[in-house]
Amino acid sequence: MVKYGLDYTRCRWILPLLLGIGVIFGIIALAGRGWLESQTLPYVQQASLWQNCRRPQQGGEWNCESLMGYAWGRAAAATYLVGFLLLVICFALAIIAFAIDTLRFNFIRGIGGLLFVAAVFSIMGLVIYPVKFSSEIEMTGINMFSWAYGFGWTTAIMEICLGFFFCCLPNYEDQILGNVKPTYFYSSP
Repeated sequence: MVKYGLDYTRCRWILPLLLGIGVIFGIIALAGRGWLESQTLPYVQQASLWQNCRRPQQGGEWNCESLMGYAWGRAAAATYLVGFLLLVICFALAIIAFAIDTLRFNFIRGIGGLLFVAAVFSIMGLVIYPVKFSSEIEMTGINMFSWAYGFGWTTAIMEICLGFFFCCLPNYEDQILGNVKPTYFYSSP
């Protein structure tokens, strides 16, 4: 990306594309019912960020209880949702930043800082949820934190990594804009 500059059409949109993938993963984590699931048959428990569902026996009806009745449930949902909304704002700002012909590198560094703030909020929600869930809600059988919870962690890790990319990109401003003279290592006699 640095070799061809950000004007190279295939490289210019890589960072906003990765942010878009992070947004999709965040949507999956918010909407997914697989934050906690029973590991073995019969499957008797399934939880999302918003509710906990159980069924007393195989083939029975699922009984769901909202986690918003618990203070920790509201806190976990709110902090993860704030992190997700900041990620969406960063995605919109990245599209604006890379659509402008002349890049504003301080603007790009600000997006990186906002991504770190989003990661902090996301991680807070992802830590509150399992700690309080396992201590305050009775779990039956063998349970595991499952695929939707994994998508939440993937989103948080992407926020951290992309934050580093957005913060470090302005350090290579001259190389990106082509303002550096090439260095030749061979000199003729």
